[in-house]
Amino acid sequence: MDTDDVIRTFLDFFRDRGHVVVPGASLIPPPDDPVLFTTSGMHPLTPYLVGRPHPLGRRLANVQRCLRTTDLDEVGDDTHLTLFEMLGSWSLGDYGVGQSLRWGYELLTGGFGVVPDRLHATVFGGDGIVDPDVEPDLESLSTWRELGVPVEPTTGENWWSNGPTGPCGPDSEIFVWTGTGTPQGTPTTDPRWIEVWNHVQLRYHRHADGRLEPLDRPSIDTGMGVERMVMVLRGGRSVFDGDPLRSWQRGLPWSLDERPSRIVADHLRSAIAVVADGVLPSNTGRGYVLRRLIRRTLTILWHDDAARSLAELPAPPVLLEEERRFRALLERGRAVLSQYRGPLSEEDYRYLHDTHGLPRDLVLGLLSSS
Repeated sequence: MDTDDVIRTFLDFFRDRGHVVVPGASLIPPPDDPVLFTTSGMHPLTPYLVGRPHPLGRRLANVQRCLRTTDLDEVGDDTHLTLFEMLGSWSLGDYGVGQSLRWGYELLTGGFGVVPDRLHATVFGGDGIVDPDVEPDLESLSTWRELGVPVEPTTGENWWSNGPTGPCGPDSEIFVWTGTGTPQGTPTTDPRWIEVWNHVQLRYHRHADGRLEPLDRPSIDTGMGVERMVMVLRGGRSVFDGDPLRSWQRGLPWSLDERPSRIVADHLRSAIAVVADGVLPSNTGRGYVLRRLIRRTLTILWHDDAARSLAELPAPPVLLEEERRFRALLERGRAVLSQYRGPLSEEDYRYLHDTHGLPRDLVLGLLSSS
C-alpha cells in the first residue's frame, strides 16, 4: 500500500461504520489557540471532545496534516518527521473503548492485512504518578485478551494528555512487529515493535492544580500516523522508505549522505507546507519555526559546498529571500567573530545576539566551521 491506499482504506472503513469524514484543518490553529501549529488530529476537534455537540454527529473520521517541533533534533532517524499526516477516528460520547479496539483489530488484520501474530498492545496499568484514584484500564486489557492479542499493562505510560491541563485519560497503543522471524519481547523491551495506532479514552479534565475531574461525556480519540503505517505495510525500516518522503529525497539535486538527505527532504517539505498556509519567516512564533527549518536546511547544504542554493529547486520566493538573508547574516557574523580571540563568555553571546542579531546556535556553527 502507498499513502493514498492507506488513507482510502482507513476512511472507507470508518465511513462504512457510520462515521462522517470531516475535512482536515489548517496547520495554523485559530487565533485564540496558544499552540503554534496543529500538532495532532484531535487538536481541531478539542471543543467537541470535551462536550460541545458536533454539527455532523457523534462519529467522525479524517486525515489531518500535523507539524511538531518537539522532536526536531530527532528528525533524520527512522521514525521522526516534522510534518506528517494523522488518520483519526472519534466517538463523541457514542461507543466505548471496547468497540474502538475491536474495530482497530478488524481494520489492521482485515483492511491492512497485518498478520495477527505480529500485533501487540499496551494498556494503562494504573499507577500513583497520574493519580492514585485512577484504576487500571481493565476494559482494554480484557478486550485485547478476548481478541487473542498479547497485551502489556504499563506504569508511567499509556496516559495521554494535551499538556499540563485539559482533556486526558488512559490510552491503548497498538504495535506491529517489524523484525525478522518470530516476534520477541514486548513493546517496552524490544524496539522492533513499532507503534502504529493509539486509542485514547478522554475521561478527565486536568485542572491547573493537578486535580482530575471526570468529563460528563467521555469520548474516544484514535490516531494513526500515515507515513509510519506505510513504512510498516511496505516492510520498510524507515518512514523515508515510503512515499512521499522517498520522492522528496529522490528529487533533491544534491549528493548527500543518508541522514543529511533525510533532514533536508523533511525540512523543505515542512517549510513549503507552512508557507502555503500563510506563514512568513520572522524572529518569533510560527515565523521563527519556519526560519529555523530553512536555515537548518541551508546549514546542511553549505557544510560541503557553499555554492549550493535553493534556487536549484522550484522553491517559493519566500525561501529564496530567506536564503539571501541567511547568507548575508553569515558573512556579517564571520566578520564580527574574527575580532574575538579565545572562548566566548555569556556576555559575549548576549552582545552578539542583541547587537548583531547572531543567535547562539549560529555563533557556535560559525566557530566550529572556522
